[in-house]
Amino acid sequence: MVGDKKMEKLPEGWKFVRLGEIIEGKIRNGFTYNYYQITQKGIPVARIETISDGHIDISKVGYISEILAKKIMKFRLQVGDILLSHINSFEHVGKAAIYKGIPQLLIHGMNLLLIRLSKDKCEPFYLIKFLKQKKIRNEIRALSGQAVNQVSIKPYYLANLLIPIPPLPEQRKIAEILETVDNSIEKTDKIIEKYKRIKQGLMQVLLTKGIVESDELGVMSYEAKNKSFELEGKKWEIRSEKKHKFKDSPLGRIPEEWEVVELGEVGSIITGSTPSTKKQEYYGDDYQFISPEDINEEKYITKTQKMLSGSGFKISRQIPSQSICVVCIGSTIGKVAITVEKCTTNQQINTIVPDNDKYFPEALYYFVLYYVQNPLRKEAGLQAVPIVNKSKFSKVKIPLPPFSEQRRIAFVLSQIDRIIEREQRYKAKLERIKQGLMEDLLTGKLRVEV
Repeated sequence: MVGDKKMEKLPEGWKFVRLGEIIEGKIRNGFTYNYYQITQKGIPVARIETISDGHIDISKVGYISEILAKKIMKFRLQVGDILLSHINSFEHVGKAAIYKGIPQLLIHGMNLLLIRLSKDKCEPFYLIKFLKQKKIRNEIRALSGQAVNQVSIKPYYLANLLIPIPPLPEQRKIAEILETVDNSIEKTDKIIEKYKRIKQGLMQVLLTKGIVESDELGVMSYEAKNKSFELEGKKWEIRSEKKHKFKDSPLGRIPEEWEVVELGEVGSIITGSTPSTKKQEYYGDDYQFISPEDINEEKYITKTQKMLSGSGFKISRQIPSQSICVVCIGSTIGKVAITVEKCTTNQQINTIVPDNDKYFPEALYYFVLYYVQNPLRKEAGLQAVPIVNKSKFSKVKIPLPPFSEQRRIAFVLSQIDRIIEREQRYKAKLERIKQGLMEDLLTGKLRVEV
């Protein structure tokens, strides 16, 4: 809400204020430095990328020599200060983050506007929740003017932003409620990242060394660094070259029991196609029509942006469930996922329909994910348009472990994936709760007791 835009009716006790009326001093830019002044260590300084994810990311700060300490201490952040990106791409301009005191010393850097509130007028944690609403981000973006390859927002225009605020005690209570949900989301994020790291470590060893029955007494978890498991009532361990036989291969050292095969040897390869978009009867809601946009971090393809009718599916190259789709054209080349039902794909995707006597589908997914992405990107990089055709795709090499071992590998990795998926669902639920609370609390539709 900017300028003289017609104000909506507010709840009793609420009022509209302009941002410039509730700050200390002025909205201002940060310390300007030359890039040669950035060092590997020294005094941390906030940069555009520091707040790119909507919070202060200490792994993305810069460092300035301590020689400049006297010049820059007036730019030291205080707890509750809000940084807003005002020179950036249109996508990122208007992003904001609040400084919570970590790291203990942090300098306000250039290309970020500082909003330091008069805390007897507005609660900083209330304002940051207000600024992060999608509709408010859009209003802030609308204030931007075009610059070379980017947009910028003048502090004067931002100072005129209209903000609905309740009495201070109610602001604090609203901020407390929303911050509690944010903390739960952050905690869930850390759990997800932890298990992703575990999965990455497991993939590195399981897909290069495999897993065999252990002849040692006792069993500990992988996290305990014993690299052994209890599975199917037996004790298993990851192979090591000290105890087991390995051999050289085109893929590096692999267990002696493993073979190296081409993708074309483990099943049939199907390149997708697109039914004519001029014939609307080909499109409907009967069968998934998979495109690269439908393949993300998820293991399974459960929904697609477009669907085909029965007649559209009939003229397409049909793919059964438990097939492995791999993006082979474009900037997202190498993305991998498993089909869950009878479907079809567009021409940007090559699909492996596994020979179930040779390769367990879920194991094939993990081996393709680990071994195929780099060769595809390398092959595609040799061409003006990133593309790997069916012939070259079919020749990409992967290991072929014994079938029983494939199942064990898939079982272990699937357990980790299930945990990650469970936590991701919980995070999505929390984000829906937060969105609902923001819509109700920041408009006064739902009042809080203080």
